[in-house]
Amino acid sequence: MPTSNLSEEIVRLATRVVEENKAAGRRIALAESCTGGLVAAAITEIPGSSAVLDRGFVTYSNAAKQEELGVAPDIIEAFGAVSVACVYAMAQGALKHGGADVAVAISGVAGPDGGTEEKPVGTVVFARATPGQEKPEAESRLFEGQDRAGVRLQATLCALELLLP
Repeated sequence: MPTSNLSEEIVRLATRVVEENKAAGRRIALAESCTGGLVAAAITEIPGSSAVLDRGFVTYSNAAKQEELGVAPDIIEAFGAVSVACVYAMAQGALKHGGADVAVAISGVAGPDGGTEEKPVGTVVFARATPGQEKPEAESRLFEGQDRAGVRLQATLCALELLLP
């Protein structure tokens, strides 16, 4: 395996994402918030990634989510940026603005601050969208006992798994 700044676990999973999506003829798009582009970085670490990665959006602020991905302000107002509604809208926005067959979106509370009783530090929400999808596909996970780097690592691994065909 080539030298990488990323963990072996991430590189191994990103390699599978590139190889399996290439074999399936699928293009992927990403909409990242708390991971700050780490998922896209993992994929582009792999030779041949240009055959599968269409684009990635790093929309860290609420304004960026609205401007770049078309997330409705009332979704963020009603449910927050770390919500199933928001990440599903982010994933749909990534699909709409690209030429991908599947999009994955991630938003969360990496910490050490920003957590609430409802959404403690370590809460990360994921969504996957495909063209013509009728039912939202999303989930919320809590990565307890992790520091900021740990939350971002675990979120990256989950997002990569969602990109497997």
